[in-house]
Amino acid sequence: MKDFEMLLQDNMLPLQRYVNYKIANSYDAEDVLQDVCLAAMVKFETLKNISAFKAWLLSIANNKIKDYYRKKAKALQIPIESVSESALVVGRMGITEQSVVSDTLELLGNKEQQMLYLYYFKNLTQEDIARQLSVPLGTVKSRLHYAKQKFRQNYPNTITCKGEENMIKIPDILPEYKIAETDLAPFSVVCKELQGWPIIPRVGENCTWGIYDMPSRKRTEYTEMKVVGKAQIHGIEGVEISAIQYSEENRSRIASVNKKERRFVAQLTDTHCRYLAESHYENGVQKLYTFLDGDEFVNNWGFGEDNCGKEIIVYAKGLLSRNGNIVEGCTDKEVVDVVGRFEITINDKIYDTVCVMDIQSFNDGIASEEYFDKNGRLILWRRFNKNDWAYERYGKLWTEMLPDNERLIINGETYVHWYDCVTDYIF
Repeated sequence: MKDFEMLLQDNMLPLQRYVNYKIANSYDAEDVLQDVCLAAMVKFETLKNISAFKAWLLSIANNKIKDYYRKKAKALQIPIESVSESALVVGRMGITEQSVVSDTLELLGNKEQQMLYLYYFKNLTQEDIARQLSVPLGTVKSRLHYAKQKFRQNYPNTITCKGEENMIKIPDILPEYKIAETDLAPFSVVCKELQGWPIIPRVGENCTWGIYDMPSRKRTEYTEMKVVGKAQIHGIEGVEISAIQYSEENRSRIASVNKKERRFVAQLTDTHCRYLAESHYENGVQKLYTFLDGDEFVNNWGFGEDNCGKEIIVYAKGLLSRNGNIVEGCTDKEVVDVVGRFEITINDKIYDTVCVMDIQSFNDGIASEEYFDKNGRLILWRRFNKNDWAYERYGKLWTEMLPDNERLIINGETYVHWYDCVTDYIF
């Protein structure tokens, strides 16, 4: 039991942040937090791998949070059976259940969220709400009626996302940006985007993102992505994603001059996000690969042990350290870790972010910086190549091809900045 107490104490801060992030009512969050700690204490003997304590603890928290929202679903006049059936996912990591109620609430406007929160979560009467907000009772009634309608229309989370509603197009030229490291400790964050293709794999999501050459900052290609529905691959449920790539010039990265369409099947669980299948056309022939196709699939789309996928809970693991442009640490072939907290200034906006360094998880000689905000959304993605990466193809070192571009020194090896990616989230 002493081991449990020490582990719980070490992980209490990220646990509190996670619960408070999911539950706005501090009193309810505190109750859920106590339930999580009690459940973890009772189940501690079942944990086989102590090193996985944090992920295990947060998975318990996720389940308790869902229990909390299922209770609230009754108050919102949604049958509890609907919540369970619409969000059930069976995968390699067991049976999980997406929090459809909380996700739907997040899609509403601030006024609608406030009204539903005060009425259903705080159990205030309409008269109490009117007094608290200093508005007429009739205004409360109309707002509450509208909020209920919006909730039912959006449930179970099938409306289009902001990017599709506004049809915002990413710019042809990447705006100037500034990256400034802060003295603040890195925060933990839940990031549900797919690795390398920044869309959240759940019904109703879409995004547009682009690749920009450096130092010209010119957009060389962009991709429109949309979740088109639910899908199942070899008995595992996920969602199908359409990805249409457009290229202004013939880029070797996508081997297409104008347009290329891919289809993905991806899965989001309580702990991981992963690809299950990918398909595209090549010379008029459809190429289809699934997670059962071994190295042919894993080398391009797989990640993690047994293709478990990317952990969605991002936090500093202490595997890497960064001082300016010098990165040192774990000598394993592949490593992903948070290396600091940074302010990104772009498009007259300032984003508080953590920087995730990804070294060789995709391919030998490739490193990247990914900057995520507190919502778990990508703000900026920067690609670096080891100096001799793909030398046989290009016949030159990257310091020769891009002599003015920024460089990183990773465990003594030189990496050169190649291109950047951003999404319509920041525009």
